[in-house]
Amino acid sequence: MRRMDGCLKPVRGRSLPLDVEPQWACEELLAAAIKKQKAFNQDFEDGAHVLLYPDARVITNIPGTDTPFTVQMYKEAIGKPYQRITLYICTLEAVENSCYTGTTSSSDEDSVVVAKLPSGDSLADTVVWDFPNEQSTPRMDNSLPGPLRHPQPASDRDGAPTPFQEEVQSAPGQNTFYSNYTNVYAPIIIDSQSEPEEETEQTAEESTEYLTAPDVVAELSAKIKNTSCSRFNINRSNVWDGAIRGFKRASFDPSHQMQVKFTDDEGQTEDGVDTGGPKREFLTLLMECLRMRRIFDGPQDRKFLTFDNAAAKDDEYFHAGRMIATSIVHGGPGPRFLSETLYQHLTGMKNTNIEAIIEDITDDTMRASLLEISSAATLEELHASIHRNSSLLQTAGCLQYPDGVDGKNAIIKDFMQWYIIYRNHFAIQRFKDGLEALDVIHALEQHASVFRAFMCSSVVELTSATLEEVFEVQHNSEKGSSRRHEETSVLGFWRDYLLEKEEKRTGLLLSDILMFSTGLNTLPPSGIQPRPQLVFHRTSRFPIGRTCSNTIEIPMSSTYEQFESNMDFGIQNSPGFGLY
Repeated sequence: MRRMDGCLKPVRGRSLPLDVEPQWACEELLAAAIKKQKAFNQDFEDGAHVLLYPDARVITNIPGTDTPFTVQMYKEAIGKPYQRITLYICTLEAVENSCYTGTTSSSDEDSVVVAKLPSGDSLADTVVWDFPNEQSTPRMDNSLPGPLRHPQPASDRDGAPTPFQEEVQSAPGQNTFYSNYTNVYAPIIIDSQSEPEEETEQTAEESTEYLTAPDVVAELSAKIKNTSCSRFNINRSNVWDGAIRGFKRASFDPSHQMQVKFTDDEGQTEDGVDTGGPKREFLTLLMECLRMRRIFDGPQDRKFLTFDNAAAKDDEYFHAGRMIATSIVHGGPGPRFLSETLYQHLTGMKNTNIEAIIEDITDDTMRASLLEISSAATLEELHASIHRNSSLLQTAGCLQYPDGVDGKNAIIKDFMQWYIIYRNHFAIQRFKDGLEALDVIHALEQHASVFRAFMCSSVVELTSATLEEVFEVQHNSEKGSSRRHEETSVLGFWRDYLLEKEEKRTGLLLSDILMFSTGLNTLPPSGIQPRPQLVFHRTSRFPIGRTCSNTIEIPMSSTYEQFESNMDFGIQNSPGFGLY
């Protein structure tokens, strides 16, 4: 936690898993947590720290008892497995100078944050966080226990508070802030080696099952500086050329706003407030360009990184990762083409059932060798096949002669891991280095399941119902008027038009309609801001898309056939149509 505006608040992106022993007391647990934070966070400052419960009470006893704290006793008290226990650490100075008092708030509307210091009070007396107006509250008085009133030497003081968090499920009656507070920050997982049978391999994302991608991206985007911008000059016929120049430019900073100019727009600009329409279109086109780059290999919907010497010299792997990170945080789409195997490796996911298949290998010789091994029906055929392909298997480090035919599956699995992951270690590491921009890689690691649909190919496609919900209808006439009647009729045309495009799946697609209106061909991790608007236009036969304001103006046609024809013509003849 960190003291901000007089109150303790969690520090995002610093959570770490921690292996513990059940018999550890709070002093041993605190020492281990500080040691790990120092090992993984270079900016972790020295200082006297304390261990806190999620309601900010300093840990000494098990809540509601006089029993000294141990990991085992606390686990039994809260009824959670070790993998679901998380706690906070904070500097002693921040606790002493925070807005907490030793008394309970007398009003639910009171903005004072109240926390109990260790005194044997029951858990029912704990007051949850409540910052309705971000107001500060009275400083902590001198009721702190003696050890807490006397800071340690300067070498152990002034440390930056860091999260050593406890996951708390939001129960009925808890306020929204507290729910978000306990969800947005991924927990440090306490894993006991002495009880491996209890809910093994649970990840931090289990504590954030109700957290959405827009929630996480909103936190990441707080780093963006509106006072500075990075400029891009893009030609739609060669998006990569302008993009790589912009990302390599010395003045480029992922935390700066992006200003995009399409040089093939002949100087035309859209009306209204610029909320990033050209930027969203550029990022959409850029993600499609990345799919076709030499650094990626495999099927179109499950690409993996492959080493290319020229790309390595140009540091293209790093730039690709930074492009994806920038797109996600700046309101653009994710790549949506990474293979599940690569994504699992990037995010550290374990024990998943998704494996690469032989058909993902694009090298004809390697694919034929693996198919030969996989088709062996007897042990003799398997050994003969392994012998014929021994050089290839030895290169991959998986040459072995199993005792049974089923052993071929392990050989194939090991080879696929080598082919997709191990042989491309350099490429993957530089790609991850690029994803560190704006802390995106940490968000992916902590919320892997939340971002999977935006990073990997998703079976979930845009539907007419989704677009109906995305676009907010803006009527320009009074209720009951003849104009309102006309608008209502055209609104029916619009909804039928979306249904037609969803069912036909040929020609104009729903993604084309979204792209025409917002510069995005799919819903991005950040959500679309501002919310897209549907406006009725009476002076044009064709639709008008204003991507800066996320608005589509549809024509007032008298028949559905005329409406469909005019919509198709207008969208298909818009700048950039067919380039994504």
